[in-house]
Amino acid sequence: MMKLVDELYEMYRHKLTGDEEDIDMLAFAFLEEMSREDLLHLIQEMDKQELYDLMGLYLIESLKGKFAQEEYGQQRISTYYPRNIH
Repeated sequence: MMKLVDELYEMYRHKLTGDEEDIDMLAFAFLEEMSREDLLHLIQEMDKQELYDLMGLYLIESLKGKFAQEEYGQQRISTYYPRNIH
């Protein structure tokens, strides 16, 4: 998998700025071109550490999203119901 990252980096390092938006665009464009079988093949080629890193990143980002959604919902509720009646 790291070989793939190196190849993508070499192909696009002079064409993109490397900011988050460019990296997102590159990653999603790459994924759009891949079939499910292509992705599974890449995963099968990973060593244990690469697989742990992939799953760890997925879990971390997914959990961040869940907590951010919950926090947003709580802020929204407290914004709409700021009652303190005595």
